[in-house]
Amino acid sequence: MNWPEHGGQPDMMKKLFQAEELEVLDFSANLNPLGPPEWLRGELEKQWKKLLCYPDPNYSYCTSLLAWMERIYNEEILLTNGGAEAIFLAAKYFEGKRAGIVHPAFSEYERACRHYHLQVKGIMTSPLNDFRLPMNQLLEALPDLDVLFLCRPNNPTGVVIPKAEIKMLLKQGLHDQTFLVIDEAFVDFVPSESLTPMLKEYPNLILLRSLTKMYTIPGLRLGYMMAREAVINEIRSFQVPWSVNALASAIAPCLLRDKSFVTNTVSWLDEQKRTLRTFAENNDFYLSNTSVNFYLLQDNRHPEKTEALFTFLFQHGILARHTYNFKGLEGSHLRLAIRSEDENAKLLTILKKWRERV
Repeated sequence: MNWPEHGGQPDMMKKLFQAEELEVLDFSANLNPLGPPEWLRGELEKQWKKLLCYPDPNYSYCTSLLAWMERIYNEEILLTNGGAEAIFLAAKYFEGKRAGIVHPAFSEYERACRHYHLQVKGIMTSPLNDFRLPMNQLLEALPDLDVLFLCRPNNPTGVVIPKAEIKMLLKQGLHDQTFLVIDEAFVDFVPSESLTPMLKEYPNLILLRSLTKMYTIPGLRLGYMMAREAVINEIRSFQVPWSVNALASAIAPCLLRDKSFVTNTVSWLDEQKRTLRTFAENNDFYLSNTSVNFYLLQDNRHPEKTEALFTFLFQHGILARHTYNFKGLEGSHLRLAIRSEDENAKLLTILKKWRERV
């Protein structure tokens, strides 16, 4: 089957299954299940006149506010057209060099590295040890790498690499002249795990962020990169002019000021995760040790039937995310987003039917 590269493609999946009339709930896109803040629509309407002018090419106000919130210098942050542009800019910085990517991981890291002619070495984690980093293997690999790409919290597993292991890799990287590019697109769901304070100590650290996931604005395209000033200056020199539109840069400060939205989301998700985990344990499903708004799922009794489980869910109105294009998974698990309480309950009802049948 010609599986789509990303989640959030319900119309494409309906065509693949020749089921255009089927009503489905999309569990394949890992966005905040509570949706955007209620005030966002009104703020977008207020800011629409920004579209009549070119943006400030330096995005000075937005950048300074982001820097203040992250407690870094203005010169250490670069606004980007979503997290995807940040990934490609990071790969461009190491063009033609040697990269390591820890899998399973977001496919755009490898795509960006291949685009900029990096030699790519894959390092695998395994579900057998809850996708923990193979630290000995990584430390041995660092001298032969110019950059190591990590996703933290990881997509698709939701697992957070311990800070102690990140520090160990950064220290070894300083010795070996190896950078770490760490994608923190989902760190808003676990704010205490932010690595921003490490930027002061480790000049070989580059952090990537996205506002898409927490605030449910994938169509607005808004992200940023943080690193030492020299790194940011060089990357800025090859970023496309006016990469970020005026509306996105105007909205960013408003989003970041709404601390209660993040707090309420995190609290609500914790309750939903407890319910999901209890169900998985009681019904013999594997559920990854997620800290965020999505997780990996597998039938412990029939791990070979993951594709059949995908089809069963789809036929019952649930669209999961396949994992065929995640190295190290190759379709062995499903990735599912956490959605509303009622929608999560519907998913569990259908999984119960699967368990009774299989």
